[in-house]
Amino acid sequence: QVHLVESGGGLVQAGGSLRLSCAASGRTFSSYAMGWFRQAPGKEREFVSAITRSGSSIWYAGSVKGRFTISRDNAKNTVYLQMNSLNPEDTAVYYCAAAHGVIVGTRRDEYDYWGQGTQVTVSS
Repeated sequence: QVHLVESGGGLVQAGGSLRLSCAASGRTFSSYAMGWFRQAPGKEREFVSAITRSGSSIWYAGSVKGRFTISRDNAKNTVYLQMNSLNPEDTAVYYCAAAHGVIVGTRRDEYDYWGQGTQVTVSS
C-alpha cells in the first residue's frame, strides 16, 4: 500500500556528513509514524531513529544521539535523516520504514512498510 524510496547514501570520509531522504507514495504520508534502521554486514538490523506523525515525539539510538537528526515534511511526503560527524561504525545499509501506529518506536515489528535501503559507507 505504501511505497518508500530512500536516497542520499554514498561514500564519505570520517567526520563528514550526509542527508538521507525517504519519499513515500500510495497513501497519506501524514498518517504514518516513520523510522530509520540500519544493517551492517554480519549484524542484525538495528534501530536508528523514529518520529511520530506530527513530529511530537522523537527517538534516537544512543550511538547516534547528538550526531543524527530526524525530521519530516508532510507536505512533501518525505522524511529525512541528517547525519553529522560520521565514523566508520556508521557504515551500513540504511532503511526507511512506516508504521500505522507506534507505541515505543524502536522495534522492527512496529513498522508495516519498508524501503529497499541505501548504502552509507564511511572511510577512515
